[in-house]
Amino acid sequence: MKIAAIRTHVLRHELPEAERFQSSFSTFRERWACLVEVECAGGVTGWGECLGPALPNAAIVEAMAGRIIGRDAWDIEPIWLDLYNEFRDQGQRGLTMTALSGVDIALWDAAGKDLGAPVWRLLGGAHRMKVPAYATGGFRPVGRDRIEPTVREVTGYVSEGFRAAKIKIGYGAAEDARAIRALREAVGPEIALMVDANHGYDAVEAVALGRAVADLDIGWFEEPVTPEHLRAYAEVRARQPVPVAGGETWHGRAAFAAALEAGAVDILQPDVCGCGGITEMRKIFAMAETAGVRVVPHVWGTGVAVAAALQMLATLPPSPPRHEPRPPLLEFDRTPNPFRMAVLAAPIEHEAGEVAVPEGPGLGFEIDRATLERFSARR
Repeated sequence: MKIAAIRTHVLRHELPEAERFQSSFSTFRERWACLVEVECAGGVTGWGECLGPALPNAAIVEAMAGRIIGRDAWDIEPIWLDLYNEFRDQGQRGLTMTALSGVDIALWDAAGKDLGAPVWRLLGGAHRMKVPAYATGGFRPVGRDRIEPTVREVTGYVSEGFRAAKIKIGYGAAEDARAIRALREAVGPEIALMVDANHGYDAVEAVALGRAVADLDIGWFEEPVTPEHLRAYAEVRARQPVPVAGGETWHGRAAFAAALEAGAVDILQPDVCGCGGITEMRKIFAMAETAGVRVVPHVWGTGVAVAAALQMLATLPPSPPRHEPRPPLLEFDRTPNPFRMAVLAAPIEHEAGEVAVPEGPGLGFEIDRATLERFSARR
């Protein structure tokens, strides 16, 4: 199964003013995505996705393409190592790894299609075929108060059947504490709530926030501080009671090994479209299992990213194994994005807050090429 061509598809949509939103440091005026298409001789095509800035990711994937066109698409591990070694001097983290992730995912998709089997079967089988999902939203609307809109948004997710949700914080500890408290009062004690600061605090403010909401049963405190500061992560974890989570901005197993060694987190959050793809993520899973640290993958992107994450979640071992193991969670983005699921011929949706693992070949979907054309940034 020789690789005949590699293509990138950069998608863009400008959000209407009323739909624009903010994390602690970003303002989302547009939605972007970079999909990777690997075409193999004989007609098999694999798809992947890159986390992060779409245009730079596309440029790096295109720089990688010349090294692998003509190779056997089944040489997934050798191709991964070859690309990593070629770019490693300036690329152990960041865009090189996110670009490599998209290529790697596409190769696994092609391999599954070649065999007529889902990726989770290639990886050794599934521990589960349904995954409970949590709704990600609760960003700050641009130019407007956030508490009432956040409460209205999250109660809407609950009415859809979600039993867990995550909101954004990192705008200031006092304001964030008010928003979290108002939300807990609105949804009651039975709904799981998590918070994500997108590294908007330093350790002092993160500790203050964690202590201020300690009575509200918060599932985890995601990215409290900047990802480079593992010592600050460990300090936040030690000095306040909410479990600390992180990992979406750590790339490759070496970064995750450093975080585990530092005791930085209670919950590890690799993103398959950013950490190095399926090849690297399964090694990160093994490291976390060895260290006894929970894994809840980060997911942010189109239906391609969701499908890849579901393949990995199917294979994530229960830790610890028991008669009624604690299920992992799928992050299910609910922010405005018209092409998120439209890129798939059959969208991946939740049913009463649960999402089925695709059972079709490869990642288990077909691409809607009309959507790629409609939202192409290169038109």
